[in-house]
Amino acid sequence: MTSSQATARADVPTPGFAQVGSRYYPVFVSVFTALVIISNVTATKGVAFGPVIGHWSIITDGGFIVFPLTYVIGDVLSEVYGFKAARRAIILGFAMNILAALAFWVTIYLPSADFYTNQEHFENVVHAYTQLIIAGLAGFIVGQTINAWTVVKIKERTKEKHLWARLVGSTFAGQLGDTLVFCSIAAGAIGITSFGDFVTYTALGWVYKTAVEVVMLPVTYRVIGYIKRNEPTYTMMV
Repeated sequence: MTSSQATARADVPTPGFAQVGSRYYPVFVSVFTALVIISNVTATKGVAFGPVIGHWSIITDGGFIVFPLTYVIGDVLSEVYGFKAARRAIILGFAMNILAALAFWVTIYLPSADFYTNQEHFENVVHAYTQLIIAGLAGFIVGQTINAWTVVKIKERTKEKHLWARLVGSTFAGQLGDTLVFCSIAAGAIGITSFGDFVTYTALGWVYKTAVEVVMLPVTYRVIGYIKRNEPTYTMMV
């Protein structure tokens, strides 16, 4: 095969997916990366709602606010651009998280101004953030990889039909893997020490994040439909 033939073949879109060199892909990756960083910072705070039943409370962390949206974007990337493109976004998101953690650690060791009195609090947040980076890196790579792989594999069987099955099925599996791994490492960082609180934290996280994606299905449908119609390199899988 000549180089010109190889180039021509590379320029042909894969059936069912779009190429990453479009104006939409970098926008999704940018939002995805920002949400990952924001969720890891907000996750440094343990949150409790309740008590709901007796002495039981709903235990979670601040990352619950935006983290489920990363899976919504992950579904869009997997459905429209494919597994490799989604994996690229995952790797980039965590590379930026590692950069953020390094910047925070450098900031810890910079000399404090005389008027700055929050050094200890800042260190506590950075220490928790670092542990959450490790938890997030392990959980998110596991969860998002399962999520992206499931979307693509189901799509190979269903083609363009039954989008809901791809989105719900991938969320169910991906969020389960993510939550189990993340919570096992992150629990100590936010102050969870008892087994009961850990079970509540893990179960609630999985149920909540899955529920958010199900509720967001109409929005996800519209976004995916819009991108498919307006993405010049997208070719229908038939």
